[in-house]
Amino acid sequence: MEQVGYASAPQSLNAVFAALADPTRRAILSRLVKGDAAVNELAEPFEMSQPAVSKHLKVLERAGLIERAIDKQRRPARLKPQPLAEAVDWLEDFRKHWSTQFDQLDSLLDELKATEKKDDQHE
Repeated sequence: MEQVGYASAPQSLNAVFAALADPTRRAILSRLVKGDAAVNELAEPFEMSQPAVSKHLKVLERAGLIERAIDKQRRPARLKPQPLAEAVDWLEDFRKHWSTQFDQLDSLLDELKATEKKDDQHE
């Protein structure tokens, strides 16, 4: 049995969604939208150690969502937008599908309301 969207989805999509499933990793990505940051900068808003944040960064890095550079003694993390763009593209097919379904439902409801209005006028 073939799953909807399965064949067209990039193989890395599973890793991207797994990485995005964690709120800490999503918060880290949100921070990286503002620019590169080192582990200690990323750890500031969280009640967790730098090694714990580093583990989250490794997950994000394996998913291709960030890359880490070497800048003297720092290893700043940088957002890589391509995997997120691929996830958005994949989800866009579903948004289009549901938008079409809702448009059809709206049309049906409009028809039902018009029919009901005619019935009320004939009584």
